[in-house]
Amino acid sequence: MPRPYALIVAAVVGLLITLTGPPPTARAADNGTWAVFPTPPAGTDKRTREYFSHEADPGAEINDSVTIANTSDEALTFRIFATDAMNTPQGGAFALLPVEREPKDVGTWMLLGKKDAARDATITVEAHQRVDIPFVLKVPEDAAPGDHVGGIVALNTKVESVREKDKVQVGVRRSVGARMYLRVSGPLMPAMAVESVSVQRSAPLIPWVSDAKAEIRYVLVNRGNVRLRPTIQLSAEGLFGRDVLTQRPHALKLELLPGQRVEFTEPWASTPQFDWVTVKAKAGAFDEPEVDSTTAETSFIALPWQALLILLGIVLGLWSGRRIRKAGGPRAVWRRLRTRLRRSPRSPDSRDTDEEWTSAAPPTLTR
Repeated sequence: MPRPYALIVAAVVGLLITLTGPPPTARAADNGTWAVFPTPPAGTDKRTREYFSHEADPGAEINDSVTIANTSDEALTFRIFATDAMNTPQGGAFALLPVEREPKDVGTWMLLGKKDAARDATITVEAHQRVDIPFVLKVPEDAAPGDHVGGIVALNTKVESVREKDKVQVGVRRSVGARMYLRVSGPLMPAMAVESVSVQRSAPLIPWVSDAKAEIRYVLVNRGNVRLRPTIQLSAEGLFGRDVLTQRPHALKLELLPGQRVEFTEPWASTPQFDWVTVKAKAGAFDEPEVDSTTAETSFIALPWQALLILLGIVLGLWSGRRIRKAGGPRAVWRRLRTRLRRSPRSPDSRDTDEEWTSAAPPTLTR
């Protein structure tokens, strides 16, 4: 296919694809145009629940209902589907998997509708109307105990805007999701770990003229089977145990879901500019005394490397200049170098040696 037609086809296909990238966040189940929330009690429009929260034994079935409310002035068609939740890799924001990614946990346990129940469905909601969709959550017999988190998402099938990504026109469709928190009965094992502590510094060219700054990066991992609110405490020591950074433990504004691994970055102002520093990160869980705190650390040498390299260059330049002056100047040094090159010994296999041998008189023979 010729290149121009390929570009046209790619652009047309791009209009039909939901924009890839960070999964849609689900902090609120309302974007101002439509909303997704647990169905209120019969006879009322008041939202009594902002999200789904259930507890069940393995093998149990839970019947509930989700509401899609259209607050716009036109009818909207939605694709409704159940999926799993995750934390974004950086920062740990709560997110629901996009429609392109298949769920593997609680998202596969929910079936929408009464007749011909399925994991996804397409419905049209008239302007300023709402639709209640019943669903059943079937917990497998072998479901692992602990927290299973997902949600029900309403994806607008209409392309609302177009963006360019990698020179291809990509259609953008918005979605809103209501969270689903399910706790399966059984042993609960909360566990938090901190890993991969590192420091990235930026120091001034001339030390102590301005402050050096740094970023401390660390990774938190939820190794248990319940969601946790992590806490972190950063500290740093210089030579001889001198405190150069002291933080009080503070809770991060997020829930770390089971099995999730998230990288965090915290700024560090006024870092040491000449020291041997050890940075420690201590992680725990807010309101979870059973979670043992863990610690990870890293060390680095704080030196004004750029200033030292410049100083070393100056010292080498002065030393070289002094040696040249003692030798009589640059011309004298050059003459001596040429003389040494001319006096270098020649190889015994050179042409001069061969010519000298062939010109010698032949040996005399005696009888």
